Amino acid sequence: MMKRSIRNILRLLRPRQWIKNLAIFGAATFGGELFNPPVLLTVFIGFLIFCAISSGIYIINDIFDREKDKLHPFKRFRPLAHGDISLRVAIFLAVLLIGTATIASYFINPAFFSITMIYLILQFSYSAFLKHITVIDILALAGGYILRVYAGEFASSYHISVWLLLTTISLSLFLAIGKRRSELTLISTYSSAQIAAIRKTLSHYSDRLLDVYASIFATSTFITYSLFTFFQDETSLAITNQLLLPDYLPNYLNRKWLMLTIFPVVYGLMRYLQDIYEKHEGESPERVIVSDKPLLANVILWVFLIIFIIYVLGA
Repeated sequence: MMKRSIRNILRLLRPRQWIKNLAIFGAATFGGELFNPPVLLTVFIGFLIFCAISSGIYIINDIFDREKDKLHPFKRFRPLAHGDISLRVAIFLAVLLIGTATIASYFINPAFFSITMIYLILQFSYSAFLKHITVIDILALAGGYILRVYAGEFASSYHISVWLLLTTISLSLFLAIGKRRSELTLISTYSSAQIAAIRKTLSHYSDRLLDVYASIFATSTFITYSLFTFFQDETSLAITNQLLLPDYLPNYLNRKWLMLTIFPVVYGLMRYLQDIYEKHEGESPERVIVSDKPLLANVILWVFLIIFIIYVLGA
């Protein structure tokens, strides 16, 4: 009985969703300070704070949607909708997590506390009414990803470049649109009334419209990330081996090593689109990353290249 209760609480907290909070490490990583102990400790605490807050928000969202979730093909098995956890326990956990995390965020620095408050307000607003407004619901979802990156910037005190910020915005919108596209696919056999009962905004989106949105932001993600890698500060290492880099090749190939990471980004975008359109996944980005082994391996390769280029070649 105890094991079952713990399992239901973990399902309610959705620890798999914490993968999204890894975005907090972005500023420190690209700032070359990821392995600086004081910075790493502060950012890691910020990561834990956002994990607690996001779990609390997911609980609140489930409280708001528990009746509608009962109509959803997958969400009806969530602990609250399925009746595995009482409403009173869910409220207690949400208050405990959000309250503790909010207090902890104050001790990092005022800027981090402020971004935490903005994140909370956005998420509360999304759960209460923003998710019922067409287009605004997608922008609000993307805003959550963007604020995580800013939280990492304020926690580490290292700024990200404007091109990386634009990449974050584009990728966030791409993931949010992919989520809506997959949700629409899952309930494509439902009547208009049933779709509106599950999520009102879905009845105002068409497959074609979301396809156009996805194309726009997949393209902008590729372009802005490519520009970020090209305009990023040059590393201090230059290869002098003529076999590896003959004189007749452009000199920028000797410096712009981050451009190598464009290839896994392109593959990742294409693979994710395949998951959305061929496998009808994407409703949960973190689930796609964990379950799609080629995509997961690609993400690991991208992280390895980033670490190697910035912290080994750029040392």
